[in-house]
Amino acid sequence: MPATAYDAEKFFRGLVDAGLIIPVGVPGIFGRNHVFEDVLDRFNKLVTDLAKNDGAEYFVYPPAIDRKVLEKVDYMDSFPDLAGTVFSFKGKELTARQLSEAIHNGESWEQYESMTDVVLNPAACYPVYPSFTGTVPREGKLVTMFNWVFRNEPSQEPTRMQSFRVREFVRCGTPDQVVEWRDMWLQRGLHLLESLGLPAHSEVASDPFFGKGGKMLAASQRQQKLKFEVTAPVISEEKPTALCSFNFHQEHFGEAFHIRTEDGEVANTACLGFGLERVVMALFQAHGFDPEKWRSEVHDKLWP
Repeated sequence: MPATAYDAEKFFRGLVDAGLIIPVGVPGIFGRNHVFEDVLDRFNKLVTDLAKNDGAEYFVYPPAIDRKVLEKVDYMDSFPDLAGTVFSFKGKELTARQLSEAIHNGESWEQYESMTDVVLNPAACYPVYPSFTGTVPREGKLVTMFNWVFRNEPSQEPTRMQSFRVREFVRCGTPDQVVEWRDMWLQRGLHLLESLGLPAHSEVASDPFFGKGGKMLAASQRQQKLKFEVTAPVISEEKPTALCSFNFHQEHFGEAFHIRTEDGEVANTACLGFGLERVVMALFQAHGFDPEKWRSEVHDKLWP
């Protein structure tokens, strides 16, 4: 039996009542307690152990990245509604007083701020591509990251967060290298989630492209099977939640950042990411809000 009925509001309230998440007043933003973080950390360690012989380089990037990265990959063409652009005050003392007065008077104050050179990272893989510029080795490149991600989609639905963490892997090389790796990890991810007692399954998916043109892009993405997701029920059995995403970018990032294979061809890339908070929420929904009461085969896998 699930921890609560497959209902977003009831599940959110259950997480709050159990002290696992702490609302802070903004939809999609909340704190996590030590139990939540312990489960998250232990799942992340399972992913690390699963990939220990792959030879991936490990990186951690800050939540903010160079604005030029979004410009180079045409992010604002496809997802302008999800971007989080960082603004800051750049005025002099008089303007600072006007800013302060506006705030204290309950007035809007965005006119006193200007765009900076950084944006909040909207995809865990984005920060690493500039470091690939040039020629990759014959065997290609493989990296893994633990990054914060921001999406401007405030919601009361607990799995729809504005700020969350992703354990990411990125493969760069020839099309055959990249697709073979993607397909291997699709099975790995599915088996890992199933081993934790989650009713997971994989399916062809698409990104939430913006506008009417976005519907055509999404249809093309599905037709070419460029994106897969591993899903499990968290707030709905009919519409399970994506816990892990697999994306084949073809030459998109290779062209944007001038990445070449050893034979001079534009490199292909693919990425996979585990949405760590979503995986943790799926575990709480499937097994209950108290990990000490989880089935032994699940508990022992996370706490060996």
